[in-house]
Amino acid sequence: MRYPERGEVWLVDLGMAAKIRPCLVISGRIDDVARAVITLVPHTTSTRGTGFEAAVATHFLKAGAFDAQGLVTVPVNRAIRILGKLTSLQMQSVEVVVCRWLELPSSPIA
Repeated sequence: MRYPERGEVWLVDLGMAAKIRPCLVISGRIDDVARAVITLVPHTTSTRGTGFEAAVATHFLKAGAFDAQGLVTVPVNRAIRILGKLTSLQMQSVEVVVCRWLELPSSPIA
């Protein structure tokens, strides 16, 4: 099994209430000693226009946004299949809203 990697969008089973939906992997690479979990930003087509949503246009997703308020960590076996990968600029737009939600600095510290 290939582990999901940062920047990839996977179809993920988030459980009964949250259902199966596309999610962006924002956690780092998993190695042999790490726990087999991934941290995700779910994609939604029901946007609310908050400052915690990042609208990213891709050919593999319906119109919508990644919702930083829905951050979740799940076992990798919940990842069903890869849908695609975001570009660096697309990834940055999601990172900005995640940092805003978590009240983290949005620019790298030197």
